Amino acid sequence: MLYAILCYDSEAAVGAWSKEEEDAVMDRLAAVQRGLAERSKLGPVARLMPTTAATTLRKRDEPLVIDGPFAETKEQLLGFYVVDCDGLDEAIGIARALAQANPSQGAYEIRPLLLLRPGNLPT
Repeated sequence: MLYAILCYDSEAAVGAWSKEEEDAVMDRLAAVQRGLAERSKLGPVARLMPTTAATTLRKRDEPLVIDGPFAETKEQLLGFYVVDCDGLDEAIGIARALAQANPSQGAYEIRPLLLLRPGNLPT
């Protein structure tokens, strides 16, 4: 089953890392990714650009497009991993490995994915 591991943290905190801190975290995360790739468990991985680069479409009678996410949260969605796991326990183990590689105080949300294709929509 595919799982999304969504990475949440404070953009300000992560943005304040020195180049050395950033490089060290990225090296540790790359090691986790290599291990997953070697076991054919790793799907797409992406780091999102800052929320200042975001655009939001608000659903209304007439949709409204605005700059920024305008979410009232302390943590922002910074990126995600897609992993192919035998079950939730394995996905949690991968999230734990990512958390050990990244010393920040954020959170990893683990959510099963449903690939929406014609013929497999939930009923």
